[in-house]
Amino acid sequence: MKFTKMHGIGNDYVYVNCFTETVKNPAEAAKFVSDRHFGIGGDGLILIKPSAIADCEMDMYNLDGSQGAMCGNGIRCVAKYAYDYGIVNKSQISIATKSGIKYVDLTIENGKAVLVKVNMGAPILETAKIPVAADTPTVINAPIEVDGTSYRFTGVSMGNPHAVVYMDDVDGLEIEKIGPKFEFHPAFPDRVNTEFVKLIDRHTVQMRVWERGSGETLACGTGACAVAVASILNGHVDGDQPVTVKLLGGDLQIYWDRNENLVYMTGPATTVFDGEIDLSVIGE
Repeated sequence: MKFTKMHGIGNDYVYVNCFTETVKNPAEAAKFVSDRHFGIGGDGLILIKPSAIADCEMDMYNLDGSQGAMCGNGIRCVAKYAYDYGIVNKSQISIATKSGIKYVDLTIENGKAVLVKVNMGAPILETAKIPVAADTPTVINAPIEVDGTSYRFTGVSMGNPHAVVYMDDVDGLEIEKIGPKFEFHPAFPDRVNTEFVKLIDRHTVQMRVWERGSGETLACGTGACAVAVASILNGHVDGDQPVTVKLLGGDLQIYWDRNENLVYMTGPATTVFDGEIDLSVIGE
């Protein structure tokens, strides 16, 4: 299987051009290639496929083999791949995902896409659609007890569910202990991505993320969008301009256009290397 290793501010995936390649068992392939000791290493596998309704389609698999509906850092890399490798020849493209069609604007320099702005669509705030097991129509600054400790969270879906939790210290957080407790909490029937957030100023927040199916990652695009939306809803940041979200792997700019009710995410996408891997060990 020919592949390209790419990352969006450290959120790294193995990308496969399924215009020319066929991956028969993507769930098992995702687990195999994601292993950082015996495989390629990454947060998962993303397949770039032909689409009848968009310029291309992305299928995303987490490192545990589970399929994700959307990946903000991943879609930026898909857009860059599509342009840089000649699948499309234009700076405005459409990408079909499990969360609908997303529209992307590319900044081109020296024939390569260097910056990607994604229309991530409208944030989902309805409790049942996130989903969260709660009786209220929305979950904004709602109480929750996790592993014997009381927290407050805001629920947002950007194609996959997020719980945004504010705290004073995210650097010292033992995320590998508390992250799974949120992920598998009964309040989240589809599991949940959890963002632990520190407020910096009226335009800037810092976050660490525990992603369902992947654990802690250096960045999460949909998570950054959820954090910006939650921070505006809770009155922590100004809503009339972009919010800088600082992640372990770098910064993303998130703007929630309240008039159109659309969230725009802008950030880099980076190609690391091309390669080829033998999948015969998993029966491919």
